Amino acid sequence: RQAVFPAGRQALYEKYKYSAAIRSNDLLFVSGQVGSREDGSPEPDFERQVELAFENLKAVLAAAGCSLADVVDVTTFHTDPEAQLESFLRVRDRYLGEPPYPNITAVGVNWLAGFDFEIKVIARIPNGG
Repeated sequence: RQAVFPAGRQALYEKYKYSAAIRSNDLLFVSGQVGSREDGSPEPDFERQVELAFENLKAVLAAAGCSLADVVDVTTFHTDPEAQLESFLRVRDRYLGEPPYPNITAVGVNWLAGFDFEIKVIARIPNGG
């Protein structure tokens, strides 16, 4: 396995001792990404927090030579799924709007370290990695 990190966020991953993503053969397993601002704090506006999480996800994917089009499986975590669903769907459709759609599983949770949304994915690395 090979660790993958986006530029500029290495300190975050070192502090919490995990990799942004792990490349294994032609698959990329991306750790959960949240909607953090530049200083690492949660974005208070939920829809903007989801957008930032997708942007952070794009940065991790790009570091491995992937894009959102390479994502095959998505798991999202929500602190208040019923209240957040419409905002999440609006943002998701902007980022994952083209068929064929990846698998998506949404999970309600009661704690995300101050965040209200997290997304993790598995992607196929183009050209076999």
